[in-house]
Amino acid sequence: MYINFWYPMARTEELTDKPMKVGALGQDFVLFRDENGDTACISNTCTHRGGSLSGGKIKGNCIECPYHGWQFDADGNVHRVPSLGKNARIPGRTRIDAYPVEEKFGLILAFLGDLPEDQRPPVIDVAEWDQDGWRPTIQDYTLKANYERSVENGIDPAHNEFVHDTHGFEGEDEEYKVDEMRIVEPSGWGKGFWHDFNAPSLTDDNQMKDTRPDSGKLEVGTGFHGPNQVWTYIHLSDEAWIHQYLMERPIDDSSTHIYLVCMRNSFLKPAMDQNVIDRNQYVADQDVKIIENLNPALTPLTNTREFMTPSDKCILMYREALKEWDANGWRIDTDTVARNRRKVAYAVPGPARRQQKGWVLDSIPLLGAEDAAKLKLKATG
Repeated sequence: MYINFWYPMARTEELTDKPMKVGALGQDFVLFRDENGDTACISNTCTHRGGSLSGGKIKGNCIECPYHGWQFDADGNVHRVPSLGKNARIPGRTRIDAYPVEEKFGLILAFLGDLPEDQRPPVIDVAEWDQDGWRPTIQDYTLKANYERSVENGIDPAHNEFVHDTHGFEGEDEEYKVDEMRIVEPSGWGKGFWHDFNAPSLTDDNQMKDTRPDSGKLEVGTGFHGPNQVWTYIHLSDEAWIHQYLMERPIDDSSTHIYLVCMRNSFLKPAMDQNVIDRNQYVADQDVKIIENLNPALTPLTNTREFMTPSDKCILMYREALKEWDANGWRIDTDTVARNRRKVAYAVPGPARRQQKGWVLDSIPLLGAEDAAKLKLKATG
């Protein structure tokens, strides 16, 4: 898991007038809206005695800890310590980490890291959002598996023939093969490919059958953006396109919450929304069944521990990108975090840690470039 990327924390409508606890990167965060309706994301742990802020109340522009009433604002600063009295001077060291927030594409996204604004990777671009002629649906689900395995599944062209009866022929096509993959690099934070493959018709769906009445070639593009976002473009015909965006939030090393933003430029009536959601969930459930049973559960540290084929090219590019972010020192040292669980309260460092010294909570331990390299060397035996 990595700091310094954008993570989806909730759907916009999920955040009401009460605080919301959200797990990400093995830590807990709290979302809340202040009296102006602005959204905040801060560390969930009170710096006084470890209270869970998400169990507290929203007081004006602050969230109040349920344990002793300390009040924290959207920047993580303490505004009130009741036991010190009304006009007491509050030490700066009482602060907690706060994180930049964006609300877009129907989601609340938080930048969980300490990079300054001009150095942050962007959120994946859902270019069709709010464009005329496109309609969105949003759905989410939890996967009991590591997010890297999920991302690799999303950029794997060879699994469709065997996992998804809506995408392939269940392995019954003796002429099946993965055709040429045309590599693209849509941003500096990811890569992908386009290719054509044989797919069934949509005659099983009375509402969509006219869009694709016959089986045959289907043009599809897919790729990754950062460690946790995937785009997939499905061109059912020359006119009917579906563009999907998976945004994944690693809850911890073994569970992931996934948000699917699906854009379509055909069958635009609102009555079709549920049909689209149901079909997407049908496909997602097939993936979940496979991913939750992979062995090993975590991506191997070296590619020699899996026999890769040309169809795995995008997966190999993803793993190379992970190495680059390892070299930046952004990977969380999950082994140290696990050893110290119940003994040490960590916080993902927010941008303020680069300007201010003196923090109560320890910054979450990270693997330096040399540490990551040693792990990979050890894995080779």
